[in-house]
Amino acid sequence: MAEKVLVTGGAGYIGSHCVLELVQAGYVPVVIDNFHNAIRGAEALPESLRRVQQLLRQPILFQEMDITDGAALQELFSKHHFSAVMHFAGLKAVGESVQQPLEYYRVNLTGTIRLLEAMKAHGVRNLVFSSSATVYGDPKYLPLDEKHPAGGCTNPYGKSKYFIEEMIRDLCKAEKDWNAVLLRYFNPIGAHESGLIGEDPQGIPNNLMPYVAQVAVGRREFLSVFGNDYKTDDGTGVRDYIHVVDLAKGHIAALKKLKENCGCKIYNLGTGTGYSVLQMVQAMERASGREVRYTITARREGDVASCYADPTLAERELGWKAAFGLDKMCEDLWRWQLQNPSGF
Repeated sequence: MAEKVLVTGGAGYIGSHCVLELVQAGYVPVVIDNFHNAIRGAEALPESLRRVQQLLRQPILFQEMDITDGAALQELFSKHHFSAVMHFAGLKAVGESVQQPLEYYRVNLTGTIRLLEAMKAHGVRNLVFSSSATVYGDPKYLPLDEKHPAGGCTNPYGKSKYFIEEMIRDLCKAEKDWNAVLLRYFNPIGAHESGLIGEDPQGIPNNLMPYVAQVAVGRREFLSVFGNDYKTDDGTGVRDYIHVVDLAKGHIAALKKLKENCGCKIYNLGTGTGYSVLQMVQAMERASGREVRYTITARREGDVASCYADPTLAERELGWKAAFGLDKMCEDLWRWQLQNPSGF
C-alpha cells in the first residue's frame, strides 16, 4: 500500500511542485493549506492543486487548515496514517518579516510546535523541513557548506527558520526514534515545464525572478534593483538559483533518506553557482526576447552581497544533484508567465 505523506502548505509554489513529484514517485500526498499564499479554484481546491490534478489525471486529497490550529491538526492525524510529513507552511518574505517580526514568529514557530505535537501524539516520527539558506546569515566564506555557522541571521524570517531547525534538532536528540531532514533552500525559480503551475506571488513580488518576469510580460513597468555597490563583479547581489523541479526532487530524495533512520540531517539544495541580479535580468531577456527595464535603488535591509551553495553533501548522501541550468529555469518561468500573465 502506498505511503501517505502530509504536506503542509502544499498549495504554495514549492509545495505544489512537490505534491506532483510525490504522486509520480508513488506516494499519496495529503495537503493542508490556509490559502494565505494560494488562490481558490473550483471544487474548494486551491487552483494550483486543481492544475496538479489536471496534470496527473487523478485527485489530490486536500483540507483547508491553518498550521497554528492544534485541535484541527490532531483531528487530521487521527483520520490518516502518515508515514512522514513535509513541512512547507509558513510566512516567507524577508522584507515583510523585518516589518512584522511578531507575526513571523507566531505563525512559523507556533505552527511548527503544533505540528510536532500532533506528530508526537500520533507516532509519526519522520519529517522533511523546508528551511532556508538565510539561516547562514552574512556568509563568512563561500561557497556555503553545511558546516558554515548558522544562526547569525539578518532578518526575522531567517531567524524563524533557524529556531525551527534548533527545535527539530533538540527533539531528535531527546527522542532517538525521530528522523528529520532539514533542507536549506537557496533561491527556487522556474516552473513546471507544462506552464500550468508556477510561482504566483500575491501583490508585489518579494522575490527577484517573479518580478523580472512580470516586467517582461508588461504587468509591471520596471524592476527596482536594490543596490549596485556590493563587492560583486557588477555590484549587484549574487544568489544561487535552483529550478523548482530540481528542488522538489530533492524532497523525494530526503524522504528516502528518512528510511535509513538517519536521525537529524541537514542538506543544502542549490546548484553551487551564483548569478548577479543583472545576470538574471539578461537571462530573462534571452528567454523572453523582451527588454526588462530596471532602475537602481538603495540597498534593502537584511540583504547580503553574495550567497551560493556547496551542494556536495546532498549529492553524496542523498544521491541528488540539480539537473537544470539557468536558461532552462528562465525558459520555464517565462512559459508560466506568458500562459498566466495575471497568475492563477
